[in-house]
Amino acid sequence: MYEYALVFLGAAIPWLEIALVIPLGIIRGLSPFWVMLLAFIGNMATVLPVIIGFEKVRQWILKRQEKKGKAPSKRSERAKKIWNRYGLPGLALLGPILIGTHIAAFIGMSLGAEKKWAILWLTISIAVWTLIFGIATELGFEFFR
Repeated sequence: MYEYALVFLGAAIPWLEIALVIPLGIIRGLSPFWVMLLAFIGNMATVLPVIIGFEKVRQWILKRQEKKGKAPSKRSERAKKIWNRYGLPGLALLGPILIGTHIAAFIGMSLGAEKKWAILWLTISIAVWTLIFGIATELGFEFFR
C-alpha cells in the first residue's frame, strides 16, 4: 500500500512527475489503473496551486533569482520558444516531456495565460500523458514477458 502513496508523492514532486513515476510503478508490478490514477491526482495536486497561487509563487521566485543573480534557465527559454510557436495548448501538451508540468504552468501564467485556460489545458495534457505513459509501459512490459 505504501508503494501507491509513493506513486502519488513522486508524481507531485517537480522533475519526477508522471513521466518517471508511471513507468516505474507499473514495472514494479503495481496495478496500472491505480498507478495512472494516483499519478494524475498527485501531479494535479501540485500543479493547481501553482496556477491558482501564481502571483505569490512568481514574486518568491523573482526575489530568489535576484538574490542569487541568476539569469533565466535553459528550460524557461525553451518554454518561451514553445509559447511563441504554439501558445498555451502547445506549452501545456509539450510541457510534461520537455520542461515539466509545474514549469509549464508557471511559464504559461507568467506569459499571460488566464487561470481557467491554464487549468483546462494542463489537465488535458496531464491526462493525455498519463494515458500515454501508462499504456506504453504496460504494452511494452507485456511485450517482453
